[in-house]
Amino acid sequence: MKDTIRLIVVLTLIACGAGLLLSLVEQVTRAPIAEQRRQETLKALLAVMPAVDNSPDADTVSLVVGQDKKGRELTRIFYRGRNRGVLAGLAFKVVAPDGYSGTIEIMVGVDPEGTVTGLEILAHAETPGLGSKIEQAWFKNQFLGKSLDNADWRVKKDGGAFDQITGATISPRAVVAAVAGGLEFYRKHQAEVAADGGGKK
Repeated sequence: MKDTIRLIVVLTLIACGAGLLLSLVEQVTRAPIAEQRRQETLKALLAVMPAVDNSPDADTVSLVVGQDKKGRELTRIFYRGRNRGVLAGLAFKVVAPDGYSGTIEIMVGVDPEGTVTGLEILAHAETPGLGSKIEQAWFKNQFLGKSLDNADWRVKKDGGAFDQITGATISPRAVVAAVAGGLEFYRKHQAEVAADGGGKK
């Protein structure tokens, strides 16, 4: 009986010590991890925006885009880039849920009128050598200068303006549709996004 109690006490002390250690490690690493994520986001923002002299990740507007399956609000963050205080460009993330191997996360940059200034693939699980070619410059660059008004937002196989990838049409089709959806949302909420007092900062 005493051995059992002793064992329980020892195991409890070990568990408490491990929990305390994990808590301390989490506290120490929290800030560096957050800063690393901020730098990654900022790098993507500056890659898709026109030249700006502010920190777009500190000048944002969040708008509700819908609800998840549990009824919780889903929001989209618009990052605003400025030059001498004047709005020069914006960026926002869209997610294509229908990639060949899962979701594709995309950062889209636009000028204030809604013309694409840049596109970066943030994350995907597409097939290496096929769907993964959505990361290549030739694929991303074909979005530059495109808007809802000057392009047919479908891949060429479907009669649209965008080149697909040979043997991997699903991935480009998903990207094109997701970007077009993001542009449509921006057009509907352009005034809110551009207004200094709009949205949730």
